[in-house]
Amino acid sequence: MGIFSRRQTATVEQLAAAGPDRFAAPSATAAATLDPALRALTGHWTIDRPHSRIGFSVRHAMVTTVRGAFTDYDSRLYFDGACPSESRADLVIRVASVDTGVEQRDAHLVGKDFFDARRHPEMIFRSTSTTQESAESFRMTGDLTIRETTRPVELQLDYLGSVVDPFGYERAGFDGTTTIDRRDWGLVYNQRLEAGGSMVSEKVRLQFDISAIRSS
Repeated sequence: MGIFSRRQTATVEQLAAAGPDRFAAPSATAAATLDPALRALTGHWTIDRPHSRIGFSVRHAMVTTVRGAFTDYDSRLYFDGACPSESRADLVIRVASVDTGVEQRDAHLVGKDFFDARRHPEMIFRSTSTTQESAESFRMTGDLTIRETTRPVELQLDYLGSVVDPFGYERAGFDGTTTIDRRDWGLVYNQRLEAGGSMVSEKVRLQFDISAIRSS
């Protein structure tokens, strides 16, 4: 079985709780003067995990950047190329899947100082609105929940293109970024440096490198 042959579907309770209406295509939308290629992408999609990355980067000790990613998550997406405001996304991430390339650091992140994965195993993003800013640029606002704290975030999304791959799957690519202050979600652990500053920056950049596959 080829690596492109697995379709991924959302199975967690949080996605099911959104209900079918949230991801049902609108019965009628006004046709916008948009790129026909974008309008053709209207429909339901899921993130192809083997070819995507949901990651983060944070400054360490004021002198370098540590990068990591979450490898286990479920997604449900609806993109409306004729009326972008109807586009929406749900994403549920298992925080215990964090991978920074250092086992000891990963264990610290899933422990009580940070994600406390045993008590709060999932991080959830659920979109609330989408606006188109330019021909291939969108801004998606949503609620991000970490450790049972929910706060709004704004995600900048850039459309990279679409293609039908050799296995017959229709793919669309997006890059998304946002920067948050982790203290807003109760992630306050830190150590201060003798010369000033902190070991781990409070500002965290979230990065979404998405290869989405059209759902059947």
